[in-house]
Amino acid sequence: MKMLPIEFVTRMKSLLGEEYTEYEKAMSDSPVRAFRINTDKISIDDFEKLNVFSSEKIPYVNGGYYFDYDKIGNHPYHHAGMIYVQEPGAMAPAESLDINPEWTVLDMCAAPGGKSTQLRNRINPSSVLVSNEIIPSRCKILTGNIERMGFQNTVTTCMDTSKLAATFPSTFDLIMVDAPCSGEGMFRKDDTAIDEWSTENVLKCAERQKEILDNAVKLLKSNGFIIYATCTFSLEENEMTVDSFLQRHTDFELIPVTDRVMDVTSEGIKFDGCQTENIGFCRRFYPHKAPGEGQFMAVLHRNGAPECRLPIINTQQEKVDKAVFDFLNDTLIEYDKENVRMYNTTPVYFTPEFTVNKGTAFSCGVTIGEIKKNYILPHHQFFMALGKKFKRKIELTADSENVRKYLHGEEIFADCENGWAVVTVDGCTVGGAKVSGGKAKNHYPKGLRTLYY
Repeated sequence: MKMLPIEFVTRMKSLLGEEYTEYEKAMSDSPVRAFRINTDKISIDDFEKLNVFSSEKIPYVNGGYYFDYDKIGNHPYHHAGMIYVQEPGAMAPAESLDINPEWTVLDMCAAPGGKSTQLRNRINPSSVLVSNEIIPSRCKILTGNIERMGFQNTVTTCMDTSKLAATFPSTFDLIMVDAPCSGEGMFRKDDTAIDEWSTENVLKCAERQKEILDNAVKLLKSNGFIIYATCTFSLEENEMTVDSFLQRHTDFELIPVTDRVMDVTSEGIKFDGCQTENIGFCRRFYPHKAPGEGQFMAVLHRNGAPECRLPIINTQQEKVDKAVFDFLNDTLIEYDKENVRMYNTTPVYFTPEFTVNKGTAFSCGVTIGEIKKNYILPHHQFFMALGKKFKRKIELTADSENVRKYLHGEEIFADCENGWAVVTVDGCTVGGAKVSGGKAKNHYPKGLRTLYY
């Protein structure tokens, strides 16, 4: 790690007092690595029977583990979306509130997708998650991670937060605002964050965070919740931002985090001029207090009676080509016909109870595939999300030679009927193939293929 900026050190000594020595010592340690089990793909109990990475559990995350394993991203379990590698401190904000699985959820600043995938695992498959990222290249990465995890009823969008607020007004029960910040909490693992740090940037970030939070209010239902999070330590971006927000929005209150998160974090700091009496309900995750990098989180509750849900008006008018249903009937054991829709001329599998206007989303639900002349060329996401419903399966184990060949893009043998099949690794879908005469033509995307692990 590079030398810390002198002004930053001065600020941290002021914040931490006698604890600064412990913090400085922790900063010389190696960053901590961790992963979560994707419970939309596999249960915690079933994964633990297969787990080759680690047995040390993260105390505040059900299905979270610390690990020390080389090239975990090349392992078939990662390719199959059974796990998501995420810094352990970054897992704390999504655990700071007990989430109702029926909620409609938004992640406003979502790339690369750690908090989105964590939130998705906390709600029902029938509930909707919208994940937004303003930068197109990062939105593409976010969408790729959503695809790998095999999620249904998830929408990715690529727009600024003011446009997002105009698109989905008063829509969400819970909004995660993992705001762009000065990144002080990432100094141990990211030298670039050190290079880019300045007090001017801290103040610029705080101004941007104010705007994002104000737009979040427009997106939130009455009686809804905002989880505000950063990966920085500055008062300006954390407690001061929360205090200012509460003065502007008097229908909100700051509430305590869950006990499991409280146990591994320190209380928020009361600063001169603070008007929020319970500012200590904000929480700070420090690397000298628990394994992981720096995080800040605050749970904001909007007072008011829950709104009556209005009848859903399905504005979808585009007719679904018969070839799509023929393809689904041939491929799947079962599916909900009402979930088969067209979005931007592409067939998708998505709940009809949530309207996404044409041109709004980067990705809407599960992309079934591309309509060719009288047939469907399936999308990788179709295999990953609906693999459990497939009639034809090529079942492999993580240590098999065929899995190595498949992830490398090679043809493999298949003991199933001709047609489209899913390839599974220890019971979880890793991709698709076209079977003909006992051979499976590989349809694992070229950009995801790997050398032998």
